[in-house]
Amino acid sequence: MQHRIIVLGAGYTGAIAAGRLAKRLRRDDVAITLVNAEPDFVERVRMHQLAVGQDLKPRPFSEMFAGTGVELKLAKVTGVDVDRKTVAVLDANGAEELEYDSLVYALGSGWNDQGVPGTAEHAHEIASRPGALRLRERLARLEAGRPVVVVGGGLTGLEAATEIAEARPDLDVALAARGGLGDWLSPKGRGHLRKVLDKLGITVHEHTAVTGVEADRVATADGTSIPAAVTVWTTGFAVHPIAKATALEVAGTGQIVVDGTLRSVSHPDVYAVGDAALVMGPGDKPLRMSCASGTPSAWQAADAIAARLTGGKLPNVALRYFNQCISLGRREGLIQYVTADDRAVRAALTGRLAAVYKELVCKGAAWGVANPTLGVPTRRRRVVREQAQASSTASVPA
Repeated sequence: MQHRIIVLGAGYTGAIAAGRLAKRLRRDDVAITLVNAEPDFVERVRMHQLAVGQDLKPRPFSEMFAGTGVELKLAKVTGVDVDRKTVAVLDANGAEELEYDSLVYALGSGWNDQGVPGTAEHAHEIASRPGALRLRERLARLEAGRPVVVVGGGLTGLEAATEIAEARPDLDVALAARGGLGDWLSPKGRGHLRKVLDKLGITVHEHTAVTGVEADRVATADGTSIPAAVTVWTTGFAVHPIAKATALEVAGTGQIVVDGTLRSVSHPDVYAVGDAALVMGPGDKPLRMSCASGTPSAWQAADAIAARLTGGKLPNVALRYFNQCISLGRREGLIQYVTADDRAVRAALTGRLAAVYKELVCKGAAWGVANPTLGVPTRRRRVVREQAQASSTASVPA
């Protein structure tokens, strides 16, 4: 019998994990099923571009995984039973239950309204394609001179604010940041960030905690309000809630607790990658939710599964950071170089060259997903039946 591997979610990490498994294992030995609700790959790092009216290249999974041996299942995941080793899904034909021997959980994350009153009713999110498209429609109808407030001074907020201001210079764009503007960046990085935001005419409200969102304004902790015909909420991400409803060991964030090979510490047949996993990085600090850490986690998990099934050597690659890539519209960018544990160093790349750098990173990530079985190594290993059985039944050491 084939070893059944199910990958849940086809974002960057899920799609990469499925492709890497197909590249490393013989098709006769494994059945790899990739479950995703949408038929096309979503370049999540470009949702701010989609929101301002830019069209993104369509990337159908049916074309991307053609001939790879990966079976695409278009369905919504409704539940996971890690004790029975089943996944409940809902597709066009109704409810169905899928059985697995190994599971890769890559359902990722969505926007996090932080429980702030009025956010769910009045704010827009760009953590998903439907959210970005709703914002796109709203911005297209917005008259000149109207105020737009982006709440959140992290990477997503900076990219959203600058993209909107560049695409729609007729709007009054503001950014509300809980801390100082770019306070985690190097002096050079902060200086360039301020220069670009000033050039784009973005009003920055630093050290401003938003405590409520209304249809035409946001309320702040100091009792003032900021006019907002459109509010864009970018204050972080929340993981998909399904993992928390299972018997898997999860952290307070809802992320699955994993070991260095991305294997669940409670259920050895489950691996978690990307935003869904609580991965400890250098300095014993959890890696932040990002493509920068998600993609290497997918490589690590796929290689670990393949090694355990074939009797190969387990991967032992430390997951770390190298830089933070920030687009500031289409013509400006900021590449902040960082330590392994994500602390800024003095060096930073700025300006047009940084924008080109970021664009190459985005294109490279999409290319890696769109060409899942290209690259090295190309030799597929045979699954050792005893190894496959042990991988599915072994207990995780305390």
